[in-house]
Amino acid sequence: MGERVRAALGEEPTLTLGAALEAPDHPGLGSQIDGVQVGADLKAAVESVDLAIGFATPSSSLQLLRACAGGGKPCVVGTTGFDDAQRDEIDALAAHLPVVLAANFSVSVNVLFHLAREAARQLGEGFDAEIVELHHAAKVDAPSGTALRLASAVAEGRDQGQGRLVLAREGETGARPAGVIGIQALRGGDNPGEHTLLLVGQGERLELTHRSSTRDHFARGAVRAAVWVRAQGPGLYDMEQVLGLRPGAGKSPSGG
Repeated sequence: MGERVRAALGEEPTLTLGAALEAPDHPGLGSQIDGVQVGADLKAAVESVDLAIGFATPSSSLQLLRACAGGGKPCVVGTTGFDDAQRDEIDALAAHLPVVLAANFSVSVNVLFHLAREAARQLGEGFDAEIVELHHAAKVDAPSGTALRLASAVAEGRDQGQGRLVLAREGETGARPAGVIGIQALRGGDNPGEHTLLLVGQGERLELTHRSSTRDHFARGAVRAAVWVRAQGPGLYDMEQVLGLRPGAGKSPSGG
């Protein structure tokens, strides 16, 4: 993703690459990217830029946010898998800087979230909600942050808070409880990501699907968020707010 973000920066005239970070043991340390040396010094990197974009592990992303908070520098984070304590810390850090935290930076995926919310609102609980996601074999978390955010959008449309999730079914499960949202995670190959929401009623169903064939649209969305967040005050934002699909700042998006 770092390479794809670097490429997307070349398409945005208002931003340039000011620093590039990798893990201390990465073989690319010391190499040059667009005249910038790849390093591992987080403090020095943050001091040399006006804003940061990070795709990393939860712990590394929190380190980036802490460093940015010291100077109030905007930050765009595309990491998933944060636990409750980490999300609480992100909420606290966002009081000191503008943060865009999104499970998925694809513009079309965030339109999918919007459509899912509206479809669930119109159809109501008479339609059962099931989500199926497929990702590459190397993905370490399941279900994906995008699938969790999609489930959250359905729950919001139904006015169910975060919703009741069913993440696995096996054996004598009994009848499907009313109002739950099922998520099934598939893994294999090099697939960048596919997500399908099925709203299943009596004698009919509605399917909303997004399929990725590259990671470029994730990077372009992150750069778009970086341009937008420069004009915002401290707070925690998501990609739907970047796109104007809903207003305001709020708590950590579900699945972050």
